[in-house]
Amino acid sequence: MIETFTRWSVNDHLRTEEDARLYLEAAFEEDLGDGRLIRAALRDIVRGRDVRELAQEIGITREGLSETLSEDGDPSIGTVVKIVGLLGMRLRVAS
Repeated sequence: MIETFTRWSVNDHLRTEEDARLYLEAAFEEDLGDGRLIRAALRDIVRGRDVRELAQEIGITREGLSETLSEDGDPSIGTVVKIVGLLGMRLRVAS
């Protein structure tokens, strides 16, 4: 029997704002403390939006936003808060 594979993309599964929120929430819970998983989740969520418009609202270029959320990016907490806010979410601390 021949196995077949299909390309999988997280964006196919981020259909609603709730999907995006739960995905980002899971990234915060599972991140190892270096922010890598959080940046990846934000990058995935942002890909499904108008990146140019989002970057303008943050006050950076489209390329700057992509670089900030890249694997080697190091966004400031202010940038993360802006991105999350523009995605219709907010950060909060809970125990």
